[in-house]
Amino acid sequence: MLTELNIQNFKSWENIEKMQLAPLTGLFGTNSSGKTGIIQLLLMLKQTVDSPDRQLVLNTGDDDKAYIDLGTIYDVIYKHQIPGKLGFSLTWDLPENLNIINPKGKLEDIIFSISSLSFSTDIKVTDESIAVNKMIYSFDYRNRNYQFTMQQKEEKDNEYNLLSNENYELKRFKGRVWPLPKPIKNYGFPDQISYFQNAAFLSDFVLALEGLFQNIYYLGPLRDYPKRIYPWNSRQPTGVGKKGELAIAALLASRSRDQEENIEERVGQWLRTLGLIYDFQLKPIGEKRQEYELLVRRTPNSSEVLITDVGFGVSQILPVLVLCYYAPKGSILIFEQPEIHLHPSVQENLADVFIDVIKNRNMQIIIESHSEHLLRRLQRRIAEKELQTNQAKLYFCELNEEGSSKLMQLELDSFGNINNWPPNFFGDEMGELLAIMEATMRRQQEGESA
Repeated sequence: MLTELNIQNFKSWENIEKMQLAPLTGLFGTNSSGKTGIIQLLLMLKQTVDSPDRQLVLNTGDDDKAYIDLGTIYDVIYKHQIPGKLGFSLTWDLPENLNIINPKGKLEDIIFSISSLSFSTDIKVTDESIAVNKMIYSFDYRNRNYQFTMQQKEEKDNEYNLLSNENYELKRFKGRVWPLPKPIKNYGFPDQISYFQNAAFLSDFVLALEGLFQNIYYLGPLRDYPKRIYPWNSRQPTGVGKKGELAIAALLASRSRDQEENIEERVGQWLRTLGLIYDFQLKPIGEKRQEYELLVRRTPNSSEVLITDVGFGVSQILPVLVLCYYAPKGSILIFEQPEIHLHPSVQENLADVFIDVIKNRNMQIIIESHSEHLLRRLQRRIAEKELQTNQAKLYFCELNEEGSSKLMQLELDSFGNINNWPPNFFGDEMGELLAIMEATMRRQQEGESA
């Protein structure tokens, strides 16, 4: 689970310092306030990890497989400042302790047992190149902090030093001192760290970071239209696709998975709880056919109809529900506007879906939302002790007059109150009511009746 994020000079964010993340992290704010930028940074790093190109420092999304297309590095860096620097750091809890064994000792000779890792990188951008200036992995163990740094040599851009802090001494093999080449992508140690006698475990840090991002699943705000027929070739998708286009394939694939719960049944229960439909079933259109139709019943006594013949909201919420229960336990789920096209009452109940997932499936959920109804339900569940304040971190993003995004953490108390509610958070509701009252009084004084 991600626990902390720092960002420097990315899109509209000049600086985000020590942003704390929880099992449920919510980003709120007006349009173009920077909410999506935070998500885009994580997706950019994920598609960089997924890229087969080891020389690619940042994948800003120039291929069909990218989660997002951010354009060029000129479009990515804060205020298009080139030459400039782009930086980020993150801290995450490992799914299980990473035990580092003494290379000269016995298997049970553990020198570090690491439960949480931090990674940071500074990337130097010029008109000619993008290069890692410095990258650092760090962790705490037995009240000591350990840092391992690859830093660019000042006199030679393509050569790097491998350094450690005073709590660990790196030992290099004797002989000619060959230079270290640049890092792999923006986070990987090159194979030449084998020049050191006691640095082989650094590759475990790289695998841990790659595992973190491979465990992230994303669903965007623009989802596919429902279809009358869904072809399926026994594909086992890793997620539901960034537009939810693989949600039906994921449901069909889940039938053959060894799992504790029936995902179709669980999704159906939530669709009923949300008040959208009574039930649904996926059926092949004919014997031995690999095309399926999704049939739904709006009420217990209504006829089955295709999903294309009911309200649009069903097809829009379906990928959200499928991803919540199809992704492996312990995953990180990122949703942009999960409430889109949903009635306010459904938006409220969607908060309960997320609470169920973080509590019972050990997931982390990061949402970008405009929904007051979803937020109000989260506040209510905190007041009812269904959700603890340390299980949710909520943020308000806004853009100042200089075009820089600012982040404010909403202060939640144990009764669900937000003690630093921003002005006009969801518009000026009281102002609208007052304007209605004034207009009503004015018209009544002029002799009009309702």
